[in-house]
Amino acid sequence: MSNWEGVTEFVEVAETESFTVASRQLGISTAQVSRQVSALEKRLATKLFYRTTRKVSVTEAGQLYYQHCRQILDGLNEAERALTNLQSTPQGQLKITAPTTYGESVIAPLLHDFISQYPDLTLQFHLTNEKVDLIDGNYDLAIRLGKLEDSSMMAKRLASRRQYVCATKDYLDSTPAPKTLSDLETHNCLKGTLEYWRFQENGQERNIKIKGSISCNSGHALLDAALKSLGVVQLPDYYVKRYLDEGQLIPLLSSYEQTDEGVWALYPHNRQLSPKIRMLVDFLSDQLN
Repeated sequence: MSNWEGVTEFVEVAETESFTVASRQLGISTAQVSRQVSALEKRLATKLFYRTTRKVSVTEAGQLYYQHCRQILDGLNEAERALTNLQSTPQGQLKITAPTTYGESVIAPLLHDFISQYPDLTLQFHLTNEKVDLIDGNYDLAIRLGKLEDSSMMAKRLASRRQYVCATKDYLDSTPAPKTLSDLETHNCLKGTLEYWRFQENGQERNIKIKGSISCNSGHALLDAALKSLGVVQLPDYYVKRYLDEGQLIPLLSSYEQTDEGVWALYPHNRQLSPKIRMLVDFLSDQLN
């Protein structure tokens, strides 16, 4: 007798507390259900049910066996769904959130490329710098930057980003370039939403408090101020890389740059086997690397 024989029938009887109802659910005769369960009990040398003319109830040993069998059957069903999904094409709605600027400049074009490949998909893309609740908002996926907080979500690192401190040659002609972190005290630092900039020194993370004449919650606005020689700025690569490559901005304090931060795809556990999420995450990872 196979180890599987009688298990499905046993679980169905345990859950319905009826051989008759179990037979209807399984689409087989009551006699067949009874024979399978009896054969299972004989093989296990254990009584799984108390049977009377009015009631069927699970024994203590049956309860223990049921818990394990239920997990096995759930795992089998999940495996079959995974194989079915593997052969499926993405369809339905994708609801995604991402930080505003990174989402606009980097993620949105990639999402549009992905959507164009699968006409059965629709996209709802929400740009915000707030950490939205994926479950409450019914989001399929979030793009997050930097260090991840402890989370019950699934996470995959898609790429890296680097913070650059930089300024124009005209600005540095009037104020000597900083050589150490303490030299920033003599510079006009263009501030974002934080009162400090992040660095790494001797393998340790350091936050350096900065001051300056301009403060703004827009990276594009701070970039414009830096390009107009109004001060020194610290911004992620997707703001400044072009201007660094073209020589319009000069990198500073390179030896204090932080280890590259992560760009992450974050999604609930129940989305991990969905074809649209699996294929989108793989697509973003390929395109961003």
